[in-house]
Amino acid sequence: MRGGDGTVEITGFIQGPEELCGKGRMFSKITLNSGCSIGFHVHEGDSELFYILKGTAEYNDNGEIKTVTAGDVTICPEGTGHGIANRLDETVELIAVIVYDTKS
Repeated sequence: MRGGDGTVEITGFIQGPEELCGKGRMFSKITLNSGCSIGFHVHEGDSELFYILKGTAEYNDNGEIKTVTAGDVTICPEGTGHGIANRLDETVELIAVIVYDTKS
């Protein structure tokens, strides 16, 4: 996904952006098996939040690499970039929410 490695499993909790009342476009659970990742990408016109449910991952926060674990929250504001990778043997699960930039 987004140029990352392996296959990312996405379980959507909504049917489309209209279910978020026009405020966003994603509310999903993402599963990253060992060796899988979401490649670095920049958010334009929206922001993305991750809530880590399970596992330990390597999070690229606009070029700064951080370790995230269950219970951590990451925020990628509009105009910045991020990516996430599972470099360990255990599965990583997270909730991803993408909301539109309210300044637009």
